Amino acid sequence: MIELSPWSIRSDNRAVTRAALAEALRATRIVVTSPNAVRALRDLCAADAREAVPALPQPLQRAGQVWYAVGAGSAQALADFGIADVRWPERMDSEGLLALPGLERFDAGESVGLLTAPGGRGVIAPTLTARGAQVRRADIYLREPAPLDRFMIARLTAAHAPLLLALSSGEALQRVLEQLPAQAAARLRQARVSAASERLAQLAREAGFSEVEVAAGPGARELLAPLAGDESGAG
Repeated sequence: MIELSPWSIRSDNRAVTRAALAEALRATRIVVTSPNAVRALRDLCAADAREAVPALPQPLQRAGQVWYAVGAGSAQALADFGIADVRWPERMDSEGLLALPGLERFDAGESVGLLTAPGGRGVIAPTLTARGAQVRRADIYLREPAPLDRFMIARLTAAHAPLLLALSSGEALQRVLEQLPAQAAARLRQARVSAASERLAQLAREAGFSEVEVAAGPGARELLAPLAGDESGAG
């Protein structure tokens, strides 16, 4: 596996962030956008017990409050953290989440807490707002640009076997291509792309990839399914 990540992930434990999180957690519905958001939530709750900082609501999940996750990974991480009644879509992306019952319309004054990070597509908050929700957003972790691993770049450049690119972020793809030397970028564009959505598939085509397909879902198992198919047909 060649890992080309242009990000480092850091939980944001500033007082202003904790205040936004405390407000978001008082909403009637909570939306969590990624496993990174769950990890940040755990980090901020752990800090709550150590530092003289703005306190978070206890317990985190109030009676009648429903939590939503973009995918099964985030839902499982929440369950492991003791959050019951977590709902997630079969189509594990923003569009699938927004189609879930309970997030389709809102009465006046109903609130949604959004636990996420700055950046990304940003379709969840405006869509919920357009549906009548009062969105209480808390950016509880940060994706900070990081240089690509030089060893991984060398492995990519020297790779002779067919490559599969598991694509789950258009912004990450753009940043990776911007950082790669020309030879490594040309080698990457020879990869077969397994994209988490049609939108990402189109972005890959526009970036110069010729062999692009849409995976059955955005999870690691679905994105890497073409590898299993190749192995089953080998020999």
